[in-house]
Amino acid sequence: MDESVKKSHFLAFDIGAESGRTILGTLKNQRLQIKELTRFPNGMVNILGHLHWNIFRLFEEMKNGLKVCASDFTSHPDGIAFDTWGVDFGLLAQDGSILGLPFAYRDSRTQGMMDEFFKRIPRERVYQLTGIQMMPFNSIYQLYSMVRDKSPLLEAASDILFMPDLFNYLFTGEKASEFTFATTTQLYNPTIGEWDDELLGALELSKSKLQEIVFPRTVIGELQKDIADETGLTRVPVIACASHDTGSAIAAAPADGKEWAYISSGTWSLMGVEIDKPNLSEQAMSFNFTNEGGVEGTFRFLKNIMGLWLVQQCKKAWDKEYGYSYAELAAMAEAAKPFIAIVDPDDGEFLNPPDMPEAIRQYCGKTGQSIPAFPAEIARCAFESLALKYRLVLDQLREVYPNPIKIIHVIGGGAKNEFLNQFTANATGLPVVAGPAEATAIGNIMIQALALGHVTSLSEIRRIIRHSFPMVRYEPQQVEQWDAAYVRFKEILQVG
Repeated sequence: MDESVKKSHFLAFDIGAESGRTILGTLKNQRLQIKELTRFPNGMVNILGHLHWNIFRLFEEMKNGLKVCASDFTSHPDGIAFDTWGVDFGLLAQDGSILGLPFAYRDSRTQGMMDEFFKRIPRERVYQLTGIQMMPFNSIYQLYSMVRDKSPLLEAASDILFMPDLFNYLFTGEKASEFTFATTTQLYNPTIGEWDDELLGALELSKSKLQEIVFPRTVIGELQKDIADETGLTRVPVIACASHDTGSAIAAAPADGKEWAYISSGTWSLMGVEIDKPNLSEQAMSFNFTNEGGVEGTFRFLKNIMGLWLVQQCKKAWDKEYGYSYAELAAMAEAAKPFIAIVDPDDGEFLNPPDMPEAIRQYCGKTGQSIPAFPAEIARCAFESLALKYRLVLDQLREVYPNPIKIIHVIGGGAKNEFLNQFTANATGLPVVAGPAEATAIGNIMIQALALGHVTSLSEIRRIIRHSFPMVRYEPQQVEQWDAAYVRFKEILQVG
């Protein structure tokens, strides 16, 4: 192996709903090292009663990341790639300018849109065409709300660009739609491998507004000259990674074989298995699993779970009065009495309530349970409920996945949450291996390396990650107590 293969550098922009990161990856001698160059906040902006993303501020933050890279780093990166959260999109006018700030998926405009759309195409048919989990904020229902309301923005739009595709466009001027993200929109048909005409017809949306679908490891274009000049970089290739953040995260799961499940743990928890072709069965539909595109021809068969959002929003509600850190909340929850009450993290009341602690208390009251009174009790309720939801999804996976599941890999920011990881092992009765925490950025980086020939396969990527980053293993504890809580959990959710 010559010296040029031994050492290469890649820049990942990993943009989540709460924050964004600029992370530099260096691949040398089959080992990867990463360095965080910048971190910046993200969040929804309330404008005239609607929630939006300030993409122009994110654009400036990312250009700053390029400047830091150019000033602090002696060798320019071989590639750049962007990954983001799912489903949201921006609109371009005929002249290429951006039409308004993109709506955020938690905006109320999608309320009732699924049921209205199902009058045009039944739910069962939508699943047969897409294999995607029914969620009210999926791109298709966001677009339907704009069609129904005769949105002048949508009518004026020449192009729809999903979030990572929009950033690719801002930095290169090139328009394309990356596969892993396209599959999450509920507009993509995995059977034909293309945008679905039947759904677009029901949506009254011209296919011409959508872009050609490209696969991970595609070179989108080069950094635009004015941006390169402004930031001090050369015209670096911009590469399509698995631009849906979970797609990149799962590519970085340090797993081997097929007897494992994953939880990509953060604001959302994405729990599932990796499969070779979509599962569009009636049983998969009844469990509301989703089939999202992965790397190298794989699919992510998973379920979206409301994740650490409940804890994050509780912290936000308590910040002014208490100012708890996440570590303090976990420590308080650990000391609290177990199983005072249990909630369904995915109940619609928790999507974006004005006061999350109060929403949890009200749920407990409506379901005839003891009502947690103090922050420690509410936080513990949220953590326990999330772990029990993992158990429910694991049981459902076992019914539709042909291979045994013997271990769970927890990746993403939640991999650092020792308290939740132990609860996950307890609730599922399986060992949990946690790490790497920066799985999304790592997957982003390694797919760039794959695109440019520095690695040759997904299995090689995972082998390098196993040898490059520490993992922590958690063994199940207190299994009988958690089994009893799980029975109660299913009764509250009224599932068999």
